[in-house]
Formats: sequence, C-alpha cells, structure tokens
Amino acid sequence: MTQPTPDPDAPGPDAAQPIDLLSFDEALAELQRVVGELEAGGMPLERSIALYERGVALHERCARLLSDAELRIKQLVSRAGGALEALDVTPDDAREAE
Repeated sequence: MTQPTPDPDAPGPDAAQPIDLLSFDEALAELQRVVGELEAGGMPLERSIALYERGVALHERCARLLSDAELRIKQLVSRAGGALEALDVTPDDAREAE
C-alpha cells in the first residue's frame, strides 16, 4: 500500500490548533515557520493570504503574552517592595553604556 501524497496547499498540522491555546514558545515557533514558508514563496495566492492572516494572529498572540508577562514581573517587583522605574533606552544609549 502506498501513502497518499500530501497536498502542498493544505494547511499544516499546526493550523488546526487554536492560536489562543498556544504557549508563547509554540506561537513563536509557528510564526517563524509561517514566515519561512511565506519567504520561500511559490504557493497559490489564497494559501499566501491564509498564511499571512495566521502570521498576524500569531504575532498578536506573542505580543499579548509578552505584555502579560511584563505586567506580572512588575507586580512581583512591586510586591517585593522594589522600586520600579521605567527607562526608555535606545540602541545608541546601550552602546554608550558599554
């Protein structure tokens, strides 16, 4: 018996997993896979659009999880009695400090 040839236009196995259930690492890994697939090109327009839409949703998920993590860290520092100070640092400022 031969195995059926996978359809290159079919969504990958990760596409079936709801984005809201992905951990940060899972969402980031899938986002990197999606970006790589889009950069490779050579696929039908509809597949490219579907991948792009999923990539945007994955990016939003990663950003939301990072924002939540930052808030949790700030709350932990605040509860520990640490003084919290936000600094705006540009890449040029970081280089000057070296």
